[in-house]
Amino acid sequence: MVKKGFRFLAYIFAVLVILGTALITTVDWTPYQETDYYQTTMDRLQQFELEQKDVGYVLAGWGKANFTPGQPVPLVAYKPRGDYEFVEDSSFVKALVFGTPDFKVAVLNYELLIIHPHLAQRIRSKVAGSGFNIDQFYFTATHTHSGIGGTIPGLIGFLAMGGWDEEIVTLLEEKTLLALNNAVQKMDTVSIGYKKANAAGFVANRLIAEDPVDPFLRQLVFENTAGETCAFVTYSAHATCLNSRFMGLSGDYPHYLTGWMQEHMDFALFASGTVGSHRPMAPGNDIQSVKQYAYSLDTVLRGDGSDVKPVSGTMLKIGTLPLALRSPHYRISDNLRLRPWVFNWIFGDNPAHFDVVQLGNTLLISSSGELSGVFYENWENLAEQNGFNLMVTTFNGGYVGYITPDEYYHKKLYEVRDMNLYGPYNGAYFNEVMEGLIDKAIHPSN
Repeated sequence: MVKKGFRFLAYIFAVLVILGTALITTVDWTPYQETDYYQTTMDRLQQFELEQKDVGYVLAGWGKANFTPGQPVPLVAYKPRGDYEFVEDSSFVKALVFGTPDFKVAVLNYELLIIHPHLAQRIRSKVAGSGFNIDQFYFTATHTHSGIGGTIPGLIGFLAMGGWDEEIVTLLEEKTLLALNNAVQKMDTVSIGYKKANAAGFVANRLIAEDPVDPFLRQLVFENTAGETCAFVTYSAHATCLNSRFMGLSGDYPHYLTGWMQEHMDFALFASGTVGSHRPMAPGNDIQSVKQYAYSLDTVLRGDGSDVKPVSGTMLKIGTLPLALRSPHYRISDNLRLRPWVFNWIFGDNPAHFDVVQLGNTLLISSSGELSGVFYENWENLAEQNGFNLMVTTFNGGYVGYITPDEYYHKKLYEVRDMNLYGPYNGAYFNEVMEGLIDKAIHPSN
């Protein structure tokens, strides 16, 4: 009996070893500048050129459509929460289209947590098949943590994000077309201005309290010949004001901020900025507190004494840079991670890229990584010293987790342990690529 007992334990041990070897491997600590993925991206960056056109003027139009489902569907974020129990405020897709009659950018903005690659591809295909002449899609999200699910496939989508609901995706396709049509029909010659306002008292670093934050609200303001105005605004505070137990459908503070802004302009859309590691400093987590927080941000925008600076030039440039990455690194301890095949089975494939739009002397860059605002000052200084305005957004139709400073990587924090998905040194890596993209705008012949 003793021998049989030992034999049974030996079998169990062997099975566990085999399973462990199949499922788990070690973290790859190879310095990123010595890797093949780094060299691949640097080669792409070296050859990267923006398509461009300048006809001496810019046309722009804007529109929106309500995509609130006809019946309750799962809420996304925090954890599986079930279907929303009431509609606190409706969900919208907004479109801002600008360019020339035959060279256009469509900024598509959704009151969703993220824009999954599968959703982005469905939208692109639907728009292309509907006769719209769009040369660049610039996807953005408000990153509300109280929005609808149903747009994220794969195991993790099924378990925690409302899965992939064909009815929801079809609804988003149809409403995107409606918003785009409204925007294109409205296109008119516009003047364009840029402004940033310091809202430092309303955002904090939620990982390392004493570390820097990106405190600025930034706006690109369009005014057409009829005097109608549209603002494209970004901020780096997470849309996490509402309590995780809140069971209503809501766009959180971005929804209310754009509502307040539309008290003194005709249209506004909010894109999540460099929110990685940044939290809102709201007075509470109920709806009234969220509205007050949004009103305070609007007060900063209206009360800031600095002028809206005219955007210099009418040249429009566009491009997309694919980003190669280290293999997936979902860590279960400091030095152990799931094997890439396990990660891909759970999370699915998430190709990364940067979208770049240059409008005159204003540079828009959108990342598939949830960038931390800690990096922003360096990037903005580089741009401003060379006469450029810089607006950085995230959730561009790819998602590769949080991109935070490398010194955070060893800390046992959710954002860098659970949500830093592609291994060490990504802070330095993304920082280098961002600097390279800004330099490309400054020195386009390099």
